[in-house]
Amino acid sequence: MAFTATQIPDIAGRKYPPELAGQRYPQGIPIHDEADLLKLIAELKVDEVAFAYSDVSHEAVMHKASVVMTAGADFRLNGPRGTMIESSKPVIAVCAVRTGCGKSQTTRKVSEYLKEMGMRIAVVRHPMPYGDLTKQVCQRFASLEDMDKHECTIEEREEYEPHIRRGNLVFAGVDYEKIIRAAEKEADVILWDGGNNDMPFYKPDLFITVADPHRAGHEMRYHPGEVNLRMADMVVINKVGTAAPENVKIVEDNIRAVNPGAIVIRANSPVTVEDPAAIRDKKVLLVEDGPTLTHGEMTFGAAHVAASNHGAGEIVDPRPYAVGSIKDTFARYTHLTEILPAMGYGQKQMDELEATIRQVPCDLVLVGTPIDLAALIKIDKPHMRVFYDLQEDQPGPFKSAIQKAVG
Repeated sequence: MAFTATQIPDIAGRKYPPELAGQRYPQGIPIHDEADLLKLIAELKVDEVAFAYSDVSHEAVMHKASVVMTAGADFRLNGPRGTMIESSKPVIAVCAVRTGCGKSQTTRKVSEYLKEMGMRIAVVRHPMPYGDLTKQVCQRFASLEDMDKHECTIEEREEYEPHIRRGNLVFAGVDYEKIIRAAEKEADVILWDGGNNDMPFYKPDLFITVADPHRAGHEMRYHPGEVNLRMADMVVINKVGTAAPENVKIVEDNIRAVNPGAIVIRANSPVTVEDPAAIRDKKVLLVEDGPTLTHGEMTFGAAHVAASNHGAGEIVDPRPYAVGSIKDTFARYTHLTEILPAMGYGQKQMDELEATIRQVPCDLVLVGTPIDLAALIKIDKPHMRVFYDLQEDQPGPFKSAIQKAVG
């Protein structure tokens, strides 16, 4: 009868187009704001509501179930047997227990090992359909220019660009059956690069789940992150070098309690910058990966670590200078104080991000996003990128598991 949308701006009020919805839906499928759920169930005489997004606490999921059942409908969670597509090629999936655990750098590390083995890789990225869905059925990215051609948002570029710069072929879009069949024609191995903490869309031969000891315990409290933890062949506990040892132990104990057969890898994502001396004593603005800070609930990111490591004089609070939807983001996510999330779900929001940065009085902008943000918006101040890649404490088991999965 309908979809509902939340969290991401400018999705509600649109339609899932008839070209994709099929013959039964000649008018398409309307997309409403989730706030109208109770009213929609009554007006549309809905029998069943399926929960179909991720990185939500177990408590929040059951609150939504209570709303649905109050209106008389059934509440459904979709499981992996009915949602995972099988591939003719080996599939390695990288997922997580929460947004911002370090999936991206873990996926990049997997791709490095596969290249060492001489494998052709197709990275298939979790969907981010913010534009015209009829133009995004099956997207192929082999160059940075392809991202311009497909009018990618900041959020899309943050995920695609690091792979493209490493020479990896990237697929994304809307129809994941068509996407996997296209990717299979050009690759020996499919590398699923998960989003939020969703389950993989493809049945994996090696299921890697990333956990974050900075949010110890969350691996057991969020959906479907706990599913990913329980299904994983390997769990990477990232950021162990900057987390409290007791929090690392909590994560390890939880893994052993629910998935004792999983391989457990301890790892770090060390932060580097081109000119550490340029940070010392400076008044800095920190721009971090948006989703990690917002629904990922992190209070700091890579730029904050770099500022702390290299002696920044002052971290400027960006909230008084925020405009438009950036101001709304701070109002919604009140845990954000010293960091500016790089929100960019469309051109309007990118313009507002640019305007916010322009108004912040600082000596230096530290950019902790995975992309070259200055190539997309004008940063009218000295700025420096922050980089991070995955380093395992013991590389052997990680590489061996990948070799086994791809035969």
